[in-house]
Amino acid sequence: MSFDQLTPDSMILALEKATGERLTGYTAKFPSYINRVYEFRTIQGVKLIAKFYRPGRWSEAAILDEHQFIKELHEAEVPVVVPQTLLNNQTIDQHEEIWFAVFPKKAGRELDITGYEDWLRLGTLVARMHNVGSMHPANARLRIHPSFSTSKDLSYLCSEILPARFQSAYTKLVEHLIQISVPLFADTQTIRIHGDLHRGNILNRLDEGLMLIDFDDMAMGPPVQDLWLLLPDRAQNSTEEIELFIEGYEQFRNFDRRSLKCIESLRAMRMVYFLAWCSRQIRDIQFRKNFPDWGTDSFWQKEINELEEQLKFIER
Repeated sequence: MSFDQLTPDSMILALEKATGERLTGYTAKFPSYINRVYEFRTIQGVKLIAKFYRPGRWSEAAILDEHQFIKELHEAEVPVVVPQTLLNNQTIDQHEEIWFAVFPKKAGRELDITGYEDWLRLGTLVARMHNVGSMHPANARLRIHPSFSTSKDLSYLCSEILPARFQSAYTKLVEHLIQISVPLFADTQTIRIHGDLHRGNILNRLDEGLMLIDFDDMAMGPPVQDLWLLLPDRAQNSTEEIELFIEGYEQFRNFDRRSLKCIESLRAMRMVYFLAWCSRQIRDIQFRKNFPDWGTDSFWQKEINELEEQLKFIER
């Protein structure tokens, strides 16, 4: 079965077999560019979220690394959504060679950062997550580093995706990015991190506080990666927010201020990563519908121009 052929009915059959629960016919699709994420309900009215992982995107070991991190966070009382243990005594199972997991549904509002208290809370929450993340590595996960992740993304783009007429210009830019960024990462710590910690991945559960969700992009990387995506602007224009975040963070863990110099390189690296990420979905019917101009000449020229501008910013 291809990922495009995965239907709610086939998901229901797989989930009933894996959980031992009988489900109603209710389904609700959640926005997810890369996986298939749906809400289902048992006949007792329990709401479940099932995540079917895109084949080829994560190995079994990588998914289990994600789930192990979540489990350890939960045990350390960091608010997260823990995957359920299935009848096979694991947190993942397969349907037609497609890995899937089941989570309890947790409702909440997307975090709206309105003042200094919110930045302090974020800092303390992220520090507690990083305390757990630093306990041991996740060997099957991506390492965010210009010499590793960015080099790998460039190789993939050049081997299968980038049109030949754009390869030279794009390759030169990314190789220059790697060259100027590697020294900035020389003394940074590498631990398990969320990896995609923007505001949409933090729920505000009102009386219960903040909750971290969606660890799909969990990685080994510098802790500052879990700061910069939260900022309202570039680091140089967000000094107040950064200081408040660090103030909260250092209630639980030391923050390496030297790593702040990596932020603009991480931004450029994410631009390269996002292209590689999208390119792995170009055969997906829904992706082609959502991004009909992806991969055109004008698209690639725009990407080259934007990366060139970002490199100029790094070198200022």
